[in-house]
Amino acid sequence: MASTPASITAPSEPYQTVQNHQHAQNNFRNSQRRHRRQTQTHSRKFGFARPPIAPGNVAGPTAGATTHPPPSGPSTFHSLSPDFSGRRSTRLYSKMHLGRPKTTSNSPHSSVSEEVLQYMKNSQNVENILFSFESELRSSDDYTYLVKELGNLGECEKALTCFQFAIARERRRIEQGKLASTMISTLGRLGKVELAERIFETAFNEGYGNTVYGFSALIGAYAKSGLCDEALKVFDSLKDYGITPNLVTYNAVIDACGKGGVEFSRVMEIFNEMVRNGIQPDRITFNSLLAVCSRVGAWETARNLFSEMIDKGIEPDVFTYNTLLDAICKGGQMDLAFHMLQEMPKKGLKPNVVTYSTMIDGYSKVDRFDDALHMFGQMRYLGIALDRVLYNTLLTVYGRLGRFKEVLDVCKEMEAAGISRDIVTYNALLDAYGKQGMFDEVKKLSSEMKADKVTPNLLTYSTLMDGYSKAGLYKEAMEVLREYRQAGLKADVVLYSAVIDAVCKNGLVESAVSLLDDMIKEGIRPNVVTYNSIIDAFGYLTASECTLQTEPSTLVAIEVDAENKVADLRDNQIMQVFGQLASEKGGQGRQDNRGRRELFCILELFRKMHHLNIKPNVVTFSAILNACSRCNSFNDASMFLEELRLFDNQVYGVAYGLLMGYSGNVWLQARSLFDELRLMDSDTASAFYNALTDVLWHFDQRYGAKLVVLEGKNRQVWDNVWSDSCLDLHLMSSGAAQAMVHAWLLNIHSIVIQGHQLPELLSILTGWGKHSKVVGAGTLRRVVEELLKRIGAPFQLAKCNLGRFVSQGSVVAAWLRESGTLNVLVLRDARTQPGYPRFGHLSNLQPLSL
Repeated sequence: MASTPASITAPSEPYQTVQNHQHAQNNFRNSQRRHRRQTQTHSRKFGFARPPIAPGNVAGPTAGATTHPPPSGPSTFHSLSPDFSGRRSTRLYSKMHLGRPKTTSNSPHSSVSEEVLQYMKNSQNVENILFSFESELRSSDDYTYLVKELGNLGECEKALTCFQFAIARERRRIEQGKLASTMISTLGRLGKVELAERIFETAFNEGYGNTVYGFSALIGAYAKSGLCDEALKVFDSLKDYGITPNLVTYNAVIDACGKGGVEFSRVMEIFNEMVRNGIQPDRITFNSLLAVCSRVGAWETARNLFSEMIDKGIEPDVFTYNTLLDAICKGGQMDLAFHMLQEMPKKGLKPNVVTYSTMIDGYSKVDRFDDALHMFGQMRYLGIALDRVLYNTLLTVYGRLGRFKEVLDVCKEMEAAGISRDIVTYNALLDAYGKQGMFDEVKKLSSEMKADKVTPNLLTYSTLMDGYSKAGLYKEAMEVLREYRQAGLKADVVLYSAVIDAVCKNGLVESAVSLLDDMIKEGIRPNVVTYNSIIDAFGYLTASECTLQTEPSTLVAIEVDAENKVADLRDNQIMQVFGQLASEKGGQGRQDNRGRRELFCILELFRKMHHLNIKPNVVTFSAILNACSRCNSFNDASMFLEELRLFDNQVYGVAYGLLMGYSGNVWLQARSLFDELRLMDSDTASAFYNALTDVLWHFDQRYGAKLVVLEGKNRQVWDNVWSDSCLDLHLMSSGAAQAMVHAWLLNIHSIVIQGHQLPELLSILTGWGKHSKVVGAGTLRRVVEELLKRIGAPFQLAKCNLGRFVSQGSVVAAWLRESGTLNVLVLRDARTQPGYPRFGHLSNLQPLSL
């Protein structure tokens, strides 16, 4: 770790030497004043030769600098010093800081210090300049100004030289502390946190750094580099030294929490402590709190904090709005985000490139690509220049749309603007081409990365393996794995999840769970995506394949084949799994299961998720409901859902209640659940409606299934699902489609009974079906065809479209008027019960929100 010299407070030269050179320095100063007058007249630039550096004197940090021993002598800072050698990440939390104006100094500095700053900008000979103007610089205020401004210019070495010069001449402890705090803050802004630590330790040991300002500056330096743990340790140590934190301290530690991924509850504890101590929050406080909300997508909390900020009379700035918009966009609330964007001009604030980048990225995440491009067009109209982040966002949008001409145009524009491709650019391109199956382009991009000397990261390898494995290109995936291992990178949750998803989709669920066990042993925490892949895959296993074992201290494990058992290294096992797929030993495809074993396996996985405090999402719920719909035993499915009610009575309580046919308040609970689903994107919401309807239809709760699909239709889960002439089922599951056919025909029946004519041609569109892989042989098409035959509906398969059923309106009207038709169309539940069961004893497990 780079460090400062042992005596950082020592002057550059002995004081006697300085006196001996005083006459020469005065001549130097007079000479520079003459040069200054010439510069003002002729706009000429000049520079000074750099003075020799005395032994032991370091002007600033350099790459590969020699590490010096810590300051000699006794240290009174024993509790903090050992903790300083922690992780060293320079990863910053948020892009919202981009383009934020630098803080200007409000210190009472003299005009001479401004003059000195101009000389320093054009010269490397900082010490000689300081010697020349030493008698005119006004104490620490001028030096504080110089250190700050040099830091704002990114001149770390010059700022350090100025600080060393000043601290050696200042004898007042308070002023020394002010200088040290300024230097620590400046180094923190420049990402030189190791140097900031050393200056803090020296200042503390010398007796002028043990102030709230010194501690606050160090906390802020850690925050700027995302070193949250270190910042919290320093904050917690304040009480040990009898130091009361002030507003700056609290703002710094809250900022560190936001960048370091601390739980929001811990951040609010610090905030509440601040208020209890009588310290009123300011704009910086709220901006940092909003950043914490932004990190986790807690958009409702962010909106409440924003309202509280306004109520307190604190005016938001552009950074406030950018952070709030990021939180709202991460929550998928794009209409609200657009409303907040429109408020900015009313507050006298102009949206900047970060604002638009956040909005465009938010729209793309919920697949509202037209809105994203419209926002981009508005930005172009306003003449706002693009930055690297926005270019990369645009590449993602165009890539997901498959508009590769625009992708190439964006790349060319980036090049013309002098913005080179970084790893984010390449990852976006690799993902886009991979999702479109354009693997020749993927290989070409991989070669270009190497030529551009852009080092792949874990996301690069995860993206490549995910794309290759989903396309069945397992040999290519193995090559990517070999390259990743040669790079010496450690696997993370994204890479493991990509591999697990690939093997799950090929029926190797035993290997998937074994890999899941391995990643936990490696200290890699799985996420909800990892579990969703395995839960979904379990629904397709045969009972004999599912042999789950549980241990109190490890993840559920599945008996694996002998080949996998002999693997000693985690990476070797991943290679073996892909080798199995590549040699076509695996990938047998999913098989239907009608036994209870899969439900037991899923229940154990769900319990483990809860034990690891991994929150299920709506995709998890959909996968579990899908597993229920593939189970032949009503008793097994109902008992399974009843068990899950202990974890979440809202979601599984509704599913269980509808399955059992309970009346009472179950439908009120269902509508409350559907209200939450409105916050989801359309694909996620429709998947849940499909899964819930499939369970009900499968177990003969047909009327309940119809009510669910009608709720989905009324809430526009499926866009334009029906009109008087056409029913579009291609986004629905088999159960949802059958329930919707009945609902649509009943609606047409009411039109006919009222004496209205039907359109000349009626159509039912099935597409290729949700589960179909082959044109004309879709599962959904076959299910709908069988249903139409069963109820006697006069529809025929269109000759020119194998996924479309058609009929003349007059023929359908005649069929609907027949006496027995209505009875065939009306759906009923196999079970109806008046009350709603209450648990005699509920577990202390907390309900899980969607």
